[in-house]
Amino acid sequence: MSARRVRVPSLLGDPGVARACSPSRRFLFAVPPLDGHVTAVAAVAAELARRGHKVAWTGHRPSLEPRLRPRSRIFSALGDEDAARLRDARLRAHGPADPRFWEEFLVPLGHAMMPGVETALDRFRPDVVVGDQLALAAPVAARRREIPWATAAATPAEFTRPLADRPEDERRVRERIGAFQLDHGIDDLLDLRFSDHLVLVFSTGALLGDVSFFPDHFAFVGPVLGRPAPSAFPWDRLDGRPALLVSLDTADDPSRERFFRVAAETVREMDVQAVFAAPPALVGEVPPNVLVRGQVPRLKLLERMSAVVCDGGYGAVCESLAHGVPLVAAPIRDDQPIIAGVVEEAGAGTAVPFDGVRPDELRAALTTVLADGAHRAAAGRVRDSFAAAGGAAEAADHLEKLA
Repeated sequence: MSARRVRVPSLLGDPGVARACSPSRRFLFAVPPLDGHVTAVAAVAAELARRGHKVAWTGHRPSLEPRLRPRSRIFSALGDEDAARLRDARLRAHGPADPRFWEEFLVPLGHAMMPGVETALDRFRPDVVVGDQLALAAPVAARRREIPWATAAATPAEFTRPLADRPEDERRVRERIGAFQLDHGIDDLLDLRFSDHLVLVFSTGALLGDVSFFPDHFAFVGPVLGRPAPSAFPWDRLDGRPALLVSLDTADDPSRERFFRVAAETVREMDVQAVFAAPPALVGEVPPNVLVRGQVPRLKLLERMSAVVCDGGYGAVCESLAHGVPLVAAPIRDDQPIIAGVVEEAGAGTAVPFDGVRPDELRAALTTVLADGAHRAAAGRVRDSFAAAGGAAEAADHLEKLA
């Protein structure tokens, strides 16, 4: 099929669409099998459905089903064998700052997903394709069928140009993205990470820095937090001292036990209370000022926290900053080092190494974010920007305009 570049007028300056009068449209969401890449777009999809639109999904069904509402329509685009093989390739790379992340994981993922995504397009016949920034099959399949497409940037990692200091590696990534399009019959090459129709960025300038130079079809809608998870918690045991939440969302890293035990040793002599969201066996001997819970009501708990220690996962970072809570990030892999750097640049926290971190290093970082009003003030500015950005409703407004 021949490809033609679809031109869509600038979106951000258009008159608002009256939500009640918006005709029903069909939106197909395409996502990779990566934790954290569904939460924000799931909320946007739910908002579109609430407005009367039809929504469907394509990706790795076993990864999607636990994260979507019951009876969501899913078109499978990745088998379990391919998902396992690609997961191993992802773990060998070091996130977006490593060209292998594209060469060995994302481009092969795009090829593997392409048949299923094209089948989803042909069966669902969407008016708009919403592709996660890392799901390269979505924009290529949409362009082949001349369907408007939007990029959903689950994290802001690519907006920091993680390879900017290595221009040769940056060129390699662009070439791989171009070659992927050529392999599927498109010779009008675009950078598939950034739609020329609409880019939904689930962040704000208060966290990312100056965003004024981005084109006006880049919509910084702020993060969308997950739904609160109900969980019992002994609230009466919080005694009024500064409280810390220590949580690592990277559940399969073998070094988690060491980090939790270093963190427990770190806070033992501090005049704080710490809540560890961790299996008790990983923490070992529990100091008197530490509460260990396998699960915590994190969003509710953050209302009582003075600081958070996390691995730099974007979901945990946004949840903390949405409550104005400064962070100590100990990044493990994927885009976590980039997100930790973004937090530091914004002044809303600091970073420590995950592997080999010493108690004195972690204690110094915690003391700094607890005592330094500048970190809390910066976290407050990010919180306010998140609240003003519009989140899922703002993203749905932009998608309705695109349709």
